[in-house]
Amino acid sequence: MQTRALTHYSPALGKDMHMMIYGQAGVPFLAFPTQDGMCRQLEDFGLIEQIRDYIEDGRIQLFVVDTVDTESWSLREGDKAARARRQEQYYRYLTEEVVPLMREENDALPFTFGMSMGADHAAITFLRRPELFRGMLALSGVYDADYFFDGYMDPTLYDNSPERFLPNMPADHPYIALYNQRKLIFCVGQGAWEEDGVRTLRHLQRVFASKGIRAWCDFWGYDVNHDWPWWFRQVRYFLPFLLND
Repeated sequence: MQTRALTHYSPALGKDMHMMIYGQAGVPFLAFPTQDGMCRQLEDFGLIEQIRDYIEDGRIQLFVVDTVDTESWSLREGDKAARARRQEQYYRYLTEEVVPLMREENDALPFTFGMSMGADHAAITFLRRPELFRGMLALSGVYDADYFFDGYMDPTLYDNSPERFLPNMPADHPYIALYNQRKLIFCVGQGAWEEDGVRTLRHLQRVFASKGIRAWCDFWGYDVNHDWPWWFRQVRYFLPFLLND
């Protein structure tokens, strides 16, 4: 399996960022670590090994990025407006810097993908710019800015909160038709540490239904916990649906 490590300076974030690229062909995935994680996390925790066959067979190519969660979503005691601005800078980094870099390597439209907080990033990035992606896979996210910002809201955070901006999206907004041309998969277990994920995905499911957005919201069993072994199973389960295998 071909593996490459990249370091590049981000003007949007004002610092060096890192990326791991797994594979050399296939459908590209913009992949996010879990909360506060960095680009080697998916390899370190065994996910890359779990999907090695897809990568080595040239069916998928993963581009795993660093996060800045410790400066935004996780920094509970920090200035909330500054934290929201940092998330917006991260979003700009992804859409204005990472996606073009990916297109230089692989010109196919990518999926976004993540677990836990990575699922939040996958959803935010896709739902704000669906023209850049072919779909998304989000596992065990908590799609609720209030959970991280204790009820604070401003226009910048609103733009990074799908549970807020989607209900206000006009029925004739062109993104709704575009969403329905893509593949949107959300999954959450109903076991340990998944309570907030279930609560917030139920809310998004109602929003999707009210807007006519065809998103697959899948709720797994009460034994399915917020943990890597279940994410391994879920990724293996959903990849054929994403790739039409």
